Amino acid sequence: MRLTAFTDISLRIVMRLAVAREEDLLTTRTVALALAVPYSHAAKAVARLVELGLVETRRGRGGGLRLTGAGRDASIGGIARALESGGDLAGCEDDPPCPLRAACRLRTALAEAREAFFASLDRITVESLVASPAGPALILLGRGPGPEEQEGDLRP
Repeated sequence: MRLTAFTDISLRIVMRLAVAREEDLLTTRTVALALAVPYSHAAKAVARLVELGLVETRRGRGGGLRLTGAGRDASIGGIARALESGGDLAGCEDDPPCPLRAACRLRTALAEAREAFFASLDRITVESLVASPAGPALILLGRGPGPEEQEGDLRP
């Protein structure tokens, strides 16, 4: 199974926000640049993550994006389920619809496989996903290497 680009971008945003320090001012634009995704895609992803209660936004001076406690504790499987469309994995209802759909068991088998995929991600939380070595690498995204990083030091 392959995640949609929307889910991929959303998960990357959540991961980047999970390693942000309180003093970091991360905006949708800075996160989009750091993750090398179009701003419009990042903005849509942030809006959906806010709807889900995983991210909060603050306007004005000192504002930006923050991961909520629920976002930090969320399972990757739960986030992916919420972001992925619930449609069929096969084109059962495409135009024209599949002539086998009334008697086919493939639709059910694929739905079960999708749930097994998400279930395998349920045990992984955002917090665990950004543990070292991913966390330090995420912090460096969007920053040019400073003198310390050039010497191989990944400290923020």
